[in-house]
Amino acid sequence: MLWTHTFIPTLKETPADAEIISHQLLLRAGLIRKLTGGLYTFLPLGLRVLRKIETIVREEMNRAGALEVLMPALQPPEIWQKSGRYESARDVFFKARDRAKKEWILGPTHEEVITTLVANEISSYRQLPRNFYQIQTKFRDEIRPRFGLMRAKEFIMKDAYSFDASDEAAQASYQKMYDAYVRIFQRCGLKAMPVEADTGVMGGKFSHEFMVPAETGESEVAYCETGDYAANVEKAISRLPSAEPPAAEQNSRITQHASLPEKFATPGVLTIDALTKAPYNVPAEQQIKTLVYLVESKIVLILMRGDHQLNEAKLTGTLGTGNFRAATEEEIFSALGAHPGSLGAVSVTKFRVYADEMLRGGRGMTTGANEDGFHLRNVSVERDISVAKWAELRLVTAGEPCPACGQPLKIRRAIEVGHVFKLGAKYSEALEALFLDEAGKQQPAIMGCYGIGVTRTMQAVIEQCQDKDGIIWPISVAPFTVCITPLNINPGNPLILLAEKLYQELLSRGVDVILDNRDERPGVKFKDSELIGFPIRVGIGEKSLARGEVEIKRRGGVLIPIKAEEAVGKVLELLKQ
Repeated sequence: MLWTHTFIPTLKETPADAEIISHQLLLRAGLIRKLTGGLYTFLPLGLRVLRKIETIVREEMNRAGALEVLMPALQPPEIWQKSGRYESARDVFFKARDRAKKEWILGPTHEEVITTLVANEISSYRQLPRNFYQIQTKFRDEIRPRFGLMRAKEFIMKDAYSFDASDEAAQASYQKMYDAYVRIFQRCGLKAMPVEADTGVMGGKFSHEFMVPAETGESEVAYCETGDYAANVEKAISRLPSAEPPAAEQNSRITQHASLPEKFATPGVLTIDALTKAPYNVPAEQQIKTLVYLVESKIVLILMRGDHQLNEAKLTGTLGTGNFRAATEEEIFSALGAHPGSLGAVSVTKFRVYADEMLRGGRGMTTGANEDGFHLRNVSVERDISVAKWAELRLVTAGEPCPACGQPLKIRRAIEVGHVFKLGAKYSEALEALFLDEAGKQQPAIMGCYGIGVTRTMQAVIEQCQDKDGIIWPISVAPFTVCITPLNINPGNPLILLAEKLYQELLSRGVDVILDNRDERPGVKFKDSELIGFPIRVGIGEKSLARGEVEIKRRGGVLIPIKAEEAVGKVLELLKQ
């Protein structure tokens, strides 16, 4: 490709609305342009990168035995109603109406569509296993589109769906896709970390996210440096010990029933921190925090240790629904007769109580008395509170012991680029994707689903592979792998003649090469080459050519003077490294 035959509108200045480095470089390197918030046009170089990532994804999906299909982007709402997600996912829908006023949904994902297909086409265990995938545009009504391609209203995704006759077979399908994802991200030049993840509105049994460590990432990952454990903080657990009675109680050998809850005045005390101070001096870990939520319009109480924070993703899994919110102060007072700061669950039987596992066994605890200005001390959680369900509800923090090896956990930000789910029979039962087993009995297919954000992966590569001068593309996904830069492009000049010769030789060897034949100053050409991030640049200047040499430079590396006749061989050697 000749530079003058394509369109690469590089920018010297950083656009004001580009918040993170990868978004800035996408724009400055002329890869994309913004139409409006969350919508972008891919320019020629950006599209070349995108297509290379898609090729890698296709090759690995095919290698894993998946079959490519292409499903409609426009979906009838009835299938979402059958799956039960029409309400739970409604906030992300883009909807349209046809001339008959019928409602349609622009697909944010395709579980319902593919399961409907399988329900109509597969009826016997002999037709299983099957795995279908597509690479297609998705539409989601993001509340706050930001960070370029990271959080957009329209994006390209690879989504795959496996169907198996048994849970054991489904696990094998899951592992094949997990392994394929590892290969995909390695081939894209990404250091992606597989972590345990929450299943969210997808439902299902378990899942893994593939995370690219980056300070600008919107997710947080808890991990152990030994490599024994990694999980999204929404899913992460630790080996932190459960609540223990205070030392004085442990040493007194008083039975659990000897010290009953005792009410004491706490005027003006409305926070955990206030109760830790004199004259009360109750450590936060000896306090019970009572949170009041409305779950599908019903009041429930959530109990946490005073020094812990609620993880709402874990709460979603515990409740089995995402349809909940924190109660208002008025709703709280109406239900419990007290305001926030004086709330507790002792002797409460009217409302369902969920307690974090860290409170199990807690004695000598302090909690609100459900009377403004009063608390209760000497509370034994399991004796004095009717807990309907114990669950892991808290947010893990850095420094807590790893659940696998006990070493301190670390937390860092990361970008999610892929997600694999083991769904079970959630969708196949709802949408009747059933088959006859070997005994002639009807069974629901066991499903898995597997997504890769193709456009997001493109930006994640930039986020991880860049320096002060611009992008450093891995060879596998670079828009062009070699840029030839002659500093004189006048017809008949030895520099341009050599450049054209090298260009043709590299093309004949199958190299993806661009010849910068612009009539620009050397500084402009070099800066654009660095900004865009071509992996290898072949510079041809008058001084070096006078010595019979050209200068080869790997992006981010040093200049390598080499004889002109050896240049093609050296480039091919570098491309193999």
